[in-house]
Amino acid sequence: MSKTDCKAAQEMTEAMETTMQRLQERFLAMSEQLESRLDQMGTRIDNLEKNVTELMTQAGME
Repeated sequence: MSKTDCKAAQEMTEAMETTMQRLQERFLAMSEQLESRLDQMGTRIDNLEKNVTELMTQAGME
C-alpha cells in the first residue's frame, strides 16, 4: 500500500468514527427525549383517570 493510500484509509476511518460518534450522540439524545415524553404522557393519563373518577363520584356513578 502506498503512503497516499494509507493516509486516505486513515482519513476514511477517522471520518467514519466521527460519523458513528455523532449518530450515537443523536440516538442517545432522541432516546432521552422519547423517555421524557413518555413519562409526561403517563402522568397526564394518570391525572385524566383521577379526574374522570372524581367526576363519576360527583355524578353519583361509582
